[in-house]
Amino acid sequence: MTSDGLKAMLDDIDIEVELTRHWIGKPALNPRVMAAMAKVPRQRFLPPDLAHLAFRNGPVPIGHGQTISQPYIVALMSDLLELEAGDTILEIGTGSGYQAAVLAELVRQVYTVEIVAPLAEAAAARLAELGYRNIEVRQGDGYQGWPEHAPYDGIIVTAAAPHIPQPLIEQLKPGARLVIPVGRAGWNQELQVIEKAADGTLHTRHVLAVAFVPLTGPLADAQ
Repeated sequence: MTSDGLKAMLDDIDIEVELTRHWIGKPALNPRVMAAMAKVPRQRFLPPDLAHLAFRNGPVPIGHGQTISQPYIVALMSDLLELEAGDTILEIGTGSGYQAAVLAELVRQVYTVEIVAPLAEAAAARLAELGYRNIEVRQGDGYQGWPEHAPYDGIIVTAAAPHIPQPLIEQLKPGARLVIPVGRAGWNQELQVIEKAADGTLHTRHVLAVAFVPLTGPLADAQ
C-alpha cells in the first residue's frame, strides 16, 4: 500500500465527512475507525486488474454483479455502529471481505454471510491469507442472519434491502445498532441506523442517500 495513495484515500474520507457533516451529525469519524481504514490493505481486496483503483473514493466492481464500497461509506458505516473492542458483529454481504477486515480491526469477532458462493470462498481464503483469525465467513442467505451466534453487539448490511429483515432485528442485542441501506435498486436508497432499546422498541435514524447493489435471495426478492 503506497503511502501517497493511502494518504489520499484518508484525506478523501475526511473531505466527505466535512461535506456530509450535517447529515451524519459529526465533524469527524472515530479515530479508531480511521486507524483501521489506514491499516487494512484495500488493494488486496480488488481484482488484480483493478488494484490501481484501490485508493479511489468510489465503489469498484469485484465480479458477480457486486462491488466493494467506496472507502468513505465503509468508514462511515463502521463508525455508525459505535463499536467497542470486545464486541461481536454480524455482517451481511461479505463481498470481497474488505468491510469485514475493517471491522475485525475494531472488535473481538466478526461473523459475515455472503450469498454468492465464489465470493464467499474467495473472501474466506483472502482473509485467512492476510492473517485475520477473528472473522468467520459463511455462504448463505444473509436475510436470515446467523442465529447461532446471536445476539450481536451490532449488525451491518452492505447491500440495499427493500425493508428491514425481521431476523436481523431479532438477532440484535438490546442497546445495539443495525446499520443498513434501505430501498430498491438505483439511487432511491437511504442509509439507516436502527437502535434496539432495552424493551425491544426500535429507534430509526435516517442518515443520507446512498447507492448499493441490492440484497438478493428468495426472501429479499419476494418482498
